[in-house]
Amino acid sequence: MFLDILHRVWPWRTGGDLPAGCSIAAPDADDLLQLLGRKPINLDTPQLQRFLAGKRVLVSGAGGSIGSEICRQVSRFCPQRLILLEQAENALFEIERELSARYVGTDFAPVIGDICDVRRIAAIFTEHRPQVIFHCAAHKHVPMMEKNPGEAVKNNVLGTRTIADAAAAAKAAAFVMVSSDKAVNPTSVMGATKRCAELYIQSLNSPDCEQSHGTRFVAVRFGNVLASSGSVVPIFQKQIAAGGPLTLTHPQMKRYFMTIPEASGLVMQAGAIGQGGEIFVLDMGRPVLIYDLACALIRRAGKRPERDIPIRISGIRPGEKLFEELSCDNEQTRPTSHEKISVWKFPPADRGRVRLMIQQLTEVIDAAPSLVIQTLQRHVPEYQLPQPLPMRMAG
Repeated sequence: MFLDILHRVWPWRTGGDLPAGCSIAAPDADDLLQLLGRKPINLDTPQLQRFLAGKRVLVSGAGGSIGSEICRQVSRFCPQRLILLEQAENALFEIERELSARYVGTDFAPVIGDICDVRRIAAIFTEHRPQVIFHCAAHKHVPMMEKNPGEAVKNNVLGTRTIADAAAAAKAAAFVMVSSDKAVNPTSVMGATKRCAELYIQSLNSPDCEQSHGTRFVAVRFGNVLASSGSVVPIFQKQIAAGGPLTLTHPQMKRYFMTIPEASGLVMQAGAIGQGGEIFVLDMGRPVLIYDLACALIRRAGKRPERDIPIRISGIRPGEKLFEELSCDNEQTRPTSHEKISVWKFPPADRGRVRLMIQQLTEVIDAAPSLVIQTLQRHVPEYQLPQPLPMRMAG
């Protein structure tokens, strides 16, 4: 079924065989939605209009795949000002240039800053007084964070604390953190640090916390984003253009996928729905077998899988698991006003335990990787290191 859908809706723009070094045009959003077998997701536009119009909105990680798309979509709702917070100068230059050309008259404020820099973030919030914050900045690549766990903690946990505290001090109306399905029963440093960040966000709206000053803090979980920077589709495209091989970590690997526009739109919608303290879970549809995706991409390039272009099984990378979870079954979530957004049922975050977690993680960020991982396991009991899996071809 998956292959049939892809064959019908995703013809290569270049056509024919591809010589090494030739690029393949990326599919557009409509193509990708058909690839996933889903209809476009409808958003509650009036609700988003009330949430964003005339507001000062800040997006951290504004130059990233999700951050930049949220910037584009927020711009449609005529914010009073859109503050583009980004550490990478070139990425910030590109998104500010794009938005300024497309939305003439909108007040864009490109701001270079590191979310881990407490003084810089405080200065930015003092100057711009954002009312709505979409926190997208994060270290997200699983194998890279396995090798640099201290940096994962520094950015994903302590950086989230810094910008969330600044939002509370500025008495912002809403703070929306982009989380990940990898935070569910994590097997990676990246997933464990996202779960720690969720715990901190939850604690700011706990009954025993006076720090939030009325700010509604929420988190939003979703899976992989098709065609985002560093994701599987552009990697496979480059490998096909080079004549192969395609590298696949395990033949049974499955992932949930969304397009960048629909994930970004639902993050915004969840922010508008949230009352404070929720962890929202997006409906990602059905998971996709990555082996099927690889075969389909090879065939659409006019080649035969395993014959013209080999698929090499490279082995599961550190921190990966075969199948990501979303905690989106009926027993673990409750519905919201939007059919594609649920709320995860969780016990209230204990403010004292969260303070201890932050203190102990701060103490070990520059320590040996093993000590960082041990500390994460202490505060995220469901964090378990993945077990080796046998290699068995998809069938």
